[in-house]
Amino acid sequence: MQQPIYLDYNATTPLDPAVVAAMRPYLEQHFGNPSSGHAYGHAAKEAVERARAQVAGLLGCAPDEVIFTSGGSESDNQAIKGVAFARREQGNHLITTQIEHPAILNVCRYLEARHGFRVTYLPVDDAGRVDPAQVEAALTPQTILITIMHANNEIGTLEPIAEIGRLARKRGIALHTDAAQSVGKAPVRVDDLGVDLLTIAGHKLYAPKGIGALYARRGTALEPLIHGAGHESGRRAGTENVPYIVALGEACAQAEAQLAGQAQRWLALREQLLRGLEARVGPVKVNGHPEQRLPNTLNICVPGVVGEDVLARVPGIAASTGSACHAGLTEPSSVLLAMGIEPSLALGALRLSLGRWSTAEEVDAAVAQLSEAILTLRQEPHASRA
Repeated sequence: MQQPIYLDYNATTPLDPAVVAAMRPYLEQHFGNPSSGHAYGHAAKEAVERARAQVAGLLGCAPDEVIFTSGGSESDNQAIKGVAFARREQGNHLITTQIEHPAILNVCRYLEARHGFRVTYLPVDDAGRVDPAQVEAALTPQTILITIMHANNEIGTLEPIAEIGRLARKRGIALHTDAAQSVGKAPVRVDDLGVDLLTIAGHKLYAPKGIGALYARRGTALEPLIHGAGHESGRRAGTENVPYIVALGEACAQAEAQLAGQAQRWLALREQLLRGLEARVGPVKVNGHPEQRLPNTLNICVPGVVGEDVLARVPGIAASTGSACHAGLTEPSSVLLAMGIEPSLALGALRLSLGRWSTAEEVDAAVAQLSEAILTLRQEPHASRA
């Protein structure tokens, strides 16, 4: 049976063969505990530190500023709770946006409900971008953290993090960005962005699920999220997941080597996908910034249909209507609603995200299947609910 065409790389990525090859010896042979003082431990420790340097190389930071975690959600929790609790005596105000991932929004709501913090949830414009001037206007003497994603997971819009970073530095406010979607798809250098904390999720980067990293700039005060022994320089307890850490390091090395070439290829495929669909089904609304957007991401609203109905008609395509964290819900995306898109049009959303192994032939086949489903649904009576 032929596998479906995969157009959901923003949800998760398959393992790169080079990543599998790099981690295999640490699954089968080098099983030592990195904290052990003998040869088995030394081999594991060296692998962890080599991977730390590979992650640091991609981000342009020092290796000792990289903390390995279990994934993007833990990194986000560590960054936000870590700064909030460490700086509690300096203030209790946080700033974020209305279109963040649940790993940001739900942490902020928890801090509000259980610990008395105040959070400002800033709006975005019709391209999904926050205005740095509104960030500046929201600052108070009590503001201790700004947390705004680098690239939105649904629409791909890149936020003006560098501008916000300059504002934060002037005030001595910590800045965190969730870069889970942008790492490996766009340049992500911590000094260019001006961030103090940055989240990576391995499974968005051709590494396994269950591994991630948090960049924490030297001098950034962080209260540990997980307490125990002194792993990760006392910042994250727990025996290191050596095979997966090795995998993340190799994934970052591969991303650094391939970034420029892949980005250009994705742009061409994305344009082919959009023009092919419009030629068959007529105009669609492209969501996100026309230029400041991930090269692999095409989020569109198709008039006259419901996105989930379209995907249900095309089992030969694996795609989504938005974030994988919200899959299966026939209701408009909160991200699209925050951008001012009418609920009836937002229901027609499709998120089609390309990846390392997407091909022009797959794009043509996807256009044909999606177009047929859309045109068929428009002729059916229930299409009016869109």
